[in-house]
Amino acid sequence: MDNIAGQKSSLSIVTNLCVLFLVVLWLVPTVGLLVSSFRDREQISETGWWKAMFPVEQAFRVQPEADGVRQDGDLYVLEGNVFGTGSGSVAAFGITSRDPGAAETGQTYGRLKLEVRDSDGELDTENYETAWPADGAPEVPETDEDGRAVEGYSIDRALTMAPNGDFTWVQEGEIRRPPTLYVVAKQPPEFGLQNYELILYSNNMDRAFINTMTVTIPATIIPILIAAFAAYALAWMDFTGRQFLIAMVVGLLVVPLQLALVPLLTLHNEVGIGQSFLGIWLAHTGFGLPLAIYLLRNYMVGLPRDIIESAKVDGATDFQVFTKIVLPLSFPALASFAIFQFLWTWNDLLVAKVFLPSNSESWVMTVKIADDLLGSRGGDWGILAAAAFVSIAVPLLVFFAMQKYLVRGLLAGSVK
Repeated sequence: MDNIAGQKSSLSIVTNLCVLFLVVLWLVPTVGLLVSSFRDREQISETGWWKAMFPVEQAFRVQPEADGVRQDGDLYVLEGNVFGTGSGSVAAFGITSRDPGAAETGQTYGRLKLEVRDSDGELDTENYETAWPADGAPEVPETDEDGRAVEGYSIDRALTMAPNGDFTWVQEGEIRRPPTLYVVAKQPPEFGLQNYELILYSNNMDRAFINTMTVTIPATIIPILIAAFAAYALAWMDFTGRQFLIAMVVGLLVVPLQLALVPLLTLHNEVGIGQSFLGIWLAHTGFGLPLAIYLLRNYMVGLPRDIIESAKVDGATDFQVFTKIVLPLSFPALASFAIFQFLWTWNDLLVAKVFLPSNSESWVMTVKIADDLLGSRGGDWGILAAAAFVSIAVPLLVFFAMQKYLVRGLLAGSVK
């Protein structure tokens, strides 16, 4: 029944579902990066990108001016509103950065000084933080953490917060400077171009872009030129050891480039190349040649033999056959490898850090973003997401310009 005309086979349905799954698997994190690139750092740290359209509860530190302080017995009182002349809604509050949402609005949260007596009979004080109703009194434990009996208490500092942001700050000593208050308030979703502006207008980013182009273009062209000659020789020229060389090329495809970084850099230093643009061109050329030769050789083997033999009968040399016939016909394979090599070298960070000088004048874009904008911890996801989209702009142009050759080049040699 699967072969009846007009009906899709079960294998076709499974294939379509797998393709759909892969598309979704890649699309979801891409959309997440795109959304995060327009959000600020605080909102990213509070909620995931899938909640970007909803209000976010964020903790803020507020230092109101110490104006209008009045004395109430032994305590000093300051009243005001955490939003100043604006408006907002407070969800929770606190008096320390350790727990900015320690209490709910309508309560009082404060630090008490518990009076306890030591084993030697001396009176001592111990800090104790707790929340209590705004119109009530705090509940004091009978003993402290060490099991000493609590004989009394006094308020060191306390904060009462209303949902609209009205607060009352009570302090034992005179209020000489603005107190530090912590509130958790809901903020509407905020989107902006601040992450992109930071990246595009950062110092020496234009220089990093030029350095990236300086590295990428030669590191794409050089291996293509060398690999094209080698692929033609392995495909159409008979010589001793050809099959062994083909096997060596296939074997080099599985060798991790990380194994060659230190030996190759040592060799560069010994021959006088050192950390330079020439050194990174040669490094990318060496790392890209196995795949380039393998891909181009498979494509050239599939070219019609009659055309090449006819050209040789007419007196054409191997070089003329290569330049006049094989090279033009191999453009799809050349273009497909150029796409891959351009993407690898443009997005490379490891090889650039190893084979380029560490000064900022030699940074490529990936090193500039990683070392300068993100810092050592790389915790600013907004900048990281925006940097991802800034860095893929040029590779996307290259990909869409040559995508029609990609499939033909990748399928080279797969069928006869």
